[in-house]
Amino acid sequence: MPLPDAFKHSQSFTRHLCRIAAIAVSSMAAAHDLSWPLFQALQNRAEMQMIASGVSLSALAAPLPEGAPVCKVKLRLLDAATGQPRAGLVRVLRADGTALPLSGLISHGTALPRNHPARAWHAILHEGTLTLPREAWRIEAIGGLETEMAALALDLRDKEKAEASLPLTRFADAAAQGWRAGNTHLHLRYLSRGQAEQYLRTLPRADGLEMMFVSYLERAKEDARYISNQFTAEQIRALSGEGVTFGWGQEMRHNLGAGGEGYGHVMLLNLRALVQPVSIGAGITGAGHDFPPLRPGLEKARAQGSSVLWCHNAFGFEDVPSWLAGLIHAQNIFDGGSVGSYAQSFYRYLDIGLRVPFSTGTDWFIYDFARVYARPEGTLTEQSWLDALAKGRSFISNGPLLDFTVNEAHIGDTLDVTQARQLVLKGRATGRHDFQRIEVIHNGEVIAQAASRKVGGHFEADLTHTLIADAPGWLALRLPSRSAPVQENDPRNECGEVIFAHTSPIYLAKNGQLRHDPAAAQSLLEDLAKARIEIEAKCKFADDAQKAEVIRIYKVAEAFLHRENPATK
Repeated sequence: MPLPDAFKHSQSFTRHLCRIAAIAVSSMAAAHDLSWPLFQALQNRAEMQMIASGVSLSALAAPLPEGAPVCKVKLRLLDAATGQPRAGLVRVLRADGTALPLSGLISHGTALPRNHPARAWHAILHEGTLTLPREAWRIEAIGGLETEMAALALDLRDKEKAEASLPLTRFADAAAQGWRAGNTHLHLRYLSRGQAEQYLRTLPRADGLEMMFVSYLERAKEDARYISNQFTAEQIRALSGEGVTFGWGQEMRHNLGAGGEGYGHVMLLNLRALVQPVSIGAGITGAGHDFPPLRPGLEKARAQGSSVLWCHNAFGFEDVPSWLAGLIHAQNIFDGGSVGSYAQSFYRYLDIGLRVPFSTGTDWFIYDFARVYARPEGTLTEQSWLDALAKGRSFISNGPLLDFTVNEAHIGDTLDVTQARQLVLKGRATGRHDFQRIEVIHNGEVIAQAASRKVGGHFEADLTHTLIADAPGWLALRLPSRSAPVQENDPRNECGEVIFAHTSPIYLAKNGQLRHDPAAAQSLLEDLAKARIEIEAKCKFADDAQKAEVIRIYKVAEAFLHRENPATK
């Protein structure tokens, strides 16, 4: 007998069909030895259909066996010191360590691949109800990057209802020290408008984020699924409250071909209006020429009073000339990718006397705990937070929290070393996972380090080091430089991501001058030359005037480096 139309179009029926499709994909994979990426793509398609049908994000979980007895567990998260309710993330584990998808709660890994570790974690704003089979379970909870993991064993074999509380013990309180956690790079796709609002009102709060930038971007055809584009600036900012301030911006991009490097990607944050063109060139827009360069857009954004952040480490040609022209406020690194390294994306600029604050975000969804801590003055707003970031009062992390001082100077400050002086460097890191060690970097070289040690349910590292300084330079605190490519034994967080952390520098100035290293300048000159070769060979222009305007940006940058660093001539 045919099914009634109302039932055919119900969410429950959609979920049922999608789950049958997922099972079919698994069987097909076994029979035909599908490649893992293709298997993932097919397996996820069923869930994407569920999302597109408007199913609540909190309903996206594997169904319990029909007729299986369940227990409703009311779970509360508490601050261990005060007993007050707090937000956080929970996961429920079977005896074999596998995680149970939780219907009724939003997954930290919404719309991410099924095997992504973030899928196991679910958001709770103070309290939530878990529907669990009547078995023995282990429930774990964490609060941002600042609490130890709490765990609770629950035996539900003879219960219909239960209540439980998980007190979360803080080992750090960044906000009490003035540090406010932010994500400068976020977009959402696949979700409906309602799902996107639900996600944004829940995940940042459960994750311990306080400053959240959601940005507009364009890509031919693909952007039809970019739900974050459908929010106006006012609608994004209206999500603020309950401890999270939302900001708005855009990502301006140029690629050569499908994913080719091109001029690069930049975030334009705290905009009053979109800067056009949002995306440039046929590699992203599907038509047109590789013109204009990013430069006019950066200038327009700055004229609005907006902040400009370079994306994706060293990705793109136009980062070097843009930094040299003073158009960029901060450098995003590990924001959805690991192209390049600290030395490529950060240290060379510092070695030619530029001030380069560090920042980060997660790009598509909040798949990781990656965040930048900035120390604003006064009330937390988009502008005050971005002002602090531009001043270099920042550190980035997806694991431990960092603290670094040199004599009386804090992160972002400048010390005068016109007369030789003794500097006392103090560094500290605290984190939930064993991050192995911390390192002090002086002009790109490790000059001191300290191993981590376990303290209760977390890890700490402290160091004190004395340095006699009589030359300009810079100092910073970091975890060991992240491997490229990452290694199997690299320390990872609960989202399965390799742990990183790095402060912005404390600068050393002599007679008002910062560091100038001819070798760093030469390296940047080589990058500029390579970029010009790529542009000449691969970019398409309407006429020679367009081409000359783009190439001129690189020639001006080369002239600047030669002028400021005579040894490179």
